[in-house]
Amino acid sequence: MTTPSLPQLHIIDSEYDLIADLALRIDASQPELSSRLMTELERAQVHAAADIPAGVVTLNAQVDFIDEGSGARRSVQLVLPADADIESGKVSILTPVGAGLIGLSQGDSILWPDREGHPRTLRIVSVSPPAAACLA
Repeated sequence: MTTPSLPQLHIIDSEYDLIADLALRIDASQPELSSRLMTELERAQVHAAADIPAGVVTLNAQVDFIDEGSGARRSVQLVLPADADIESGKVSILTPVGAGLIGLSQGDSILWPDREGHPRTLRIVSVSPPAAACLA
Protein backbone atom coordinates (compact mmCIF):
# COMPACT_ATOMS: atom_id res chain seq x y z
CA MET A 1 0.00 0.00 0.00
CA THR A 2 1.41 3.39 -0.93
CA THR A 3 1.18 6.33 1.40
CA PRO A 4 -0.10 9.53 -0.19
CA SER A 5 2.45 12.32 -0.13
CA LEU A 6 1.90 14.81 2.62
CA PRO A 7 1.88 18.55 1.96
CA GLN A 8 4.81 20.59 3.23
CA LEU A 9 4.06 22.23 6.58
CA HIS A 10 5.33 25.62 7.72
CA ILE A 11 5.22 26.83 11.29
CA ILE A 12 6.33 29.88 13.24
CA ASP A 13 9.14 29.09 15.70
CA SER A 14 7.29 30.42 18.77
CA GLU A 15 4.15 28.46 17.79
CA TYR A 16 6.24 25.33 17.35
CA ASP A 17 7.37 25.52 20.98
CA LEU A 18 3.87 26.32 22.24
CA ILE A 19 2.18 23.51 20.28
CA ALA A 20 4.88 21.00 21.27
CA ASP A 21 4.31 21.89 24.92
CA LEU A 22 0.54 21.49 24.53
CA ALA A 23 0.99 18.13 22.77
CA LEU A 24 3.19 16.85 25.59
CA ARG A 25 0.65 18.00 28.19
CA ILE A 26 -2.15 15.96 26.59
CA ASP A 27 -0.06 12.83 26.03
CA ALA A 28 -1.64 10.94 28.95
CA SER A 29 -5.25 11.91 28.19
CA GLN A 30 -5.12 12.04 24.36
CA PRO A 31 -2.09 10.02 23.27
CA GLU A 32 -3.15 9.63 19.63
CA LEU A 33 -3.72 13.37 19.11
CA SER A 34 -0.51 14.17 20.98
CA SER A 35 1.43 11.79 18.75
CA ARG A 36 -0.12 13.21 15.56
CA LEU A 37 0.73 16.77 16.58
CA MET A 38 4.32 15.85 17.43
CA THR A 39 4.69 13.99 14.12
CA GLU A 40 3.39 17.01 12.21
CA LEU A 41 5.73 19.35 14.08
CA GLU A 42 8.71 17.10 13.30
CA ARG A 43 8.09 17.32 9.55
CA ALA A 44 7.37 21.08 9.49
CA GLN A 45 9.72 23.76 8.24
CA VAL A 46 10.19 26.23 11.10
CA HIS A 47 10.30 29.97 10.32
CA ALA A 48 10.61 33.23 12.21
CA ALA A 49 7.23 34.99 12.27
CA ALA A 50 8.43 37.60 9.77
CA ASP A 51 9.48 34.87 7.33
CA ILE A 52 6.41 32.62 7.34
CA PRO A 53 5.13 32.21 3.77
CA ALA A 54 1.85 33.88 2.85
CA GLY A 55 -1.25 31.70 2.96
CA VAL A 56 -0.06 29.42 5.78
CA VAL A 57 -2.40 28.35 8.59
CA THR A 58 -0.99 29.70 11.87
CA LEU A 59 -2.54 30.18 15.28
CA ASN A 60 -5.28 32.83 15.19
CA ALA A 61 -5.53 32.66 11.39
CA GLN A 62 -8.96 32.53 9.76
CA VAL A 63 -9.20 29.38 7.61
CA ASP A 64 -11.78 28.38 5.01
CA PHE A 65 -11.64 24.69 4.18
CA ILE A 66 -13.71 22.00 2.51
CA ASP A 67 -14.31 18.49 3.78
CA GLU A 68 -13.89 16.73 0.42
CA GLY A 69 -15.99 13.74 1.52
CA SER A 70 -19.11 15.66 2.48
CA GLY A 71 -18.53 18.80 0.44
CA ALA A 72 -19.11 20.86 3.59
CA ARG A 73 -17.29 24.19 3.66
CA ARG A 74 -16.29 25.65 7.00
CA SER A 75 -14.69 28.86 8.13
CA VAL A 76 -12.85 28.73 11.45
CA GLN A 77 -10.25 30.59 13.43
CA LEU A 78 -7.51 28.31 14.78
CA VAL A 79 -6.88 29.17 18.43
CA LEU A 80 -5.34 27.95 21.67
CA PRO A 81 -7.57 25.75 23.85
CA ALA A 82 -8.43 28.57 26.29
CA ASP A 83 -9.81 30.68 23.41
CA ALA A 84 -11.85 27.93 21.74
CA ASP A 85 -15.56 28.64 21.18
CA ILE A 86 -17.15 26.46 18.54
CA GLU A 87 -20.27 28.68 18.35
CA SER A 88 -18.02 31.61 17.37
CA GLY A 89 -16.07 29.48 14.90
CA LYS A 90 -12.95 29.34 17.10
CA VAL A 91 -11.44 25.85 16.88
CA SER A 92 -8.73 24.65 19.27
CA ILE A 93 -5.39 23.42 18.00
CA LEU A 94 -6.07 20.43 20.30
CA THR A 95 -8.98 19.15 18.22
CA PRO A 96 -8.56 16.75 15.32
CA VAL A 97 -9.50 19.47 12.82
CA GLY A 98 -7.22 22.04 14.44
CA ALA A 99 -4.28 19.66 14.54
CA GLY A 100 -4.88 18.79 10.90
CA LEU A 101 -4.98 22.40 9.71
CA ILE A 102 -1.92 23.91 11.41
CA GLY A 103 0.94 24.58 9.02
CA LEU A 104 -0.96 23.84 5.81
CA SER A 105 -1.03 26.35 2.97
CA GLN A 106 -3.86 27.61 0.80
CA GLY A 107 -4.62 24.91 -1.80
CA ASP A 108 -3.19 22.04 0.28
CA SER A 109 -5.19 18.90 1.08
CA ILE A 110 -4.55 16.38 3.82
CA LEU A 111 -6.15 13.08 4.78
CA TRP A 112 -6.85 13.43 8.51
CA PRO A 113 -8.98 11.51 11.03
CA ASP A 114 -12.07 13.07 12.61
CA ARG A 115 -13.07 12.63 16.28
CA GLU A 116 -14.34 9.11 15.57
CA GLY A 117 -11.16 8.16 13.73
CA HIS A 118 -12.76 8.19 10.27
CA PRO A 119 -10.46 9.60 7.59
CA ARG A 120 -11.50 12.83 5.90
CA THR A 121 -9.76 14.91 3.31
CA LEU A 122 -9.53 18.57 4.25
CA ARG A 123 -8.67 21.10 1.52
CA ILE A 124 -7.61 24.63 2.41
CA VAL A 125 -9.55 27.17 0.33
CA SER A 126 -8.22 30.39 1.87
CA VAL A 127 -6.21 31.65 4.83
CA SER A 128 -6.42 35.11 6.35
CA PRO A 129 -3.51 35.95 8.66
CA PRO A 130 -4.17 36.86 12.27
CA ALA A 131 -4.88 40.47 13.14
CA ALA A 132 -1.78 42.38 14.24
CA ALA A 133 -3.00 42.37 17.86
CA CYS A 134 -2.92 38.56 17.87
CA LEU A 135 0.74 38.39 16.85
CA ALA A 136 2.11 39.84 20.09
